[in-house]
Amino acid sequence: MSNFSIKLFTSPENRKILVFIVSNIHRKRSLPPLAALPAFEAAARHQSFSRAADELHLTHGAISRAVAQIEERLGVQLFVRRNRRVWLTAAGERLLKATTVALDGLDQAIEDIHRHDKSSPILTVSCEPSLAMRWLMPRLGDFREANPDLNIDLRLAGGPVDLLADGCDVAIRRADYGISEHYVTTRLWAEYAGPVCDPECWETILSRNLSNARWLHTRTRPDAWDDWKRSSGSTATPGSEQYFDHFFFALQAAVNRLGTAIGPLPLVADDLASGRLIAPHGMTPTGFDYVLITLDPPRRDPRIALFFEWLMAKATDMEHAISPA
Repeated sequence: MSNFSIKLFTSPENRKILVFIVSNIHRKRSLPPLAALPAFEAAARHQSFSRAADELHLTHGAISRAVAQIEERLGVQLFVRRNRRVWLTAAGERLLKATTVALDGLDQAIEDIHRHDKSSPILTVSCEPSLAMRWLMPRLGDFREANPDLNIDLRLAGGPVDLLADGCDVAIRRADYGISEHYVTTRLWAEYAGPVCDPECWETILSRNLSNARWLHTRTRPDAWDDWKRSSGSTATPGSEQYFDHFFFALQAAVNRLGTAIGPLPLVADDLASGRLIAPHGMTPTGFDYVLITLDPPRRDPRIALFFEWLMAKATDMEHAISPA
């Protein structure tokens, strides 16, 4: 950029000139005020200024002024106003049709940019916090070493996801809620779960009896113990109980010999492999899968395909290291 261009954008005395140029671009193209078009489109679609204001989080007066600006610029009336109600004129109908096409086109273009920016050196991944901290993050170093040109931007979040609004390329979720049919869901692995505890505690303090244990519960999965008893057929009852706000804390408490928790694979995979925890009653399927959520099939984006293949390889390694009962 030339020195003149830099001065034009940064010099205070030239800001008025810059604003004048930008604000008059639409005049050169015989366009109405572009910033007012979303307000007009909402008002025309609802046939109501009040509903448009509610939708756009604006005041009724702001919608009215935006429409008036367009009418003044075009020199035609877009709405018939009568008894606090509005109807589109023929000119308003034509402008609504054109505006809808234009805004829809912008929406589609922005979505396509998000979908197809395959050359980006960053892959933004949304992952459930417990899975990220206990399984994914300890392995991301291996991914970086194998793929130094692709950086993983990890976002911790759980539950429903809006990939476009959240600025994410993919999401990893436990499929225990209704995932929108607009997304592609690719199965990663089945979840297994069972009671886990410190091996020495199991042999000595608990005398190999689950009913002697302090059962650790979590408010994010309050039915975990009941679900396991139902699937395993166990009739055990807790010696005592303790509650935690988050699943991650309950699992860490089990590692720290504070009690026995329901530990799902893959969250306790490393603890079982290292011997920090044992699963004395084995693991049973929970009926839920972990899935990869994407806008398109993973193979369409080389970055996502690479990450997906790596995830599946790590899942296979985990299954070979630990075989659920």
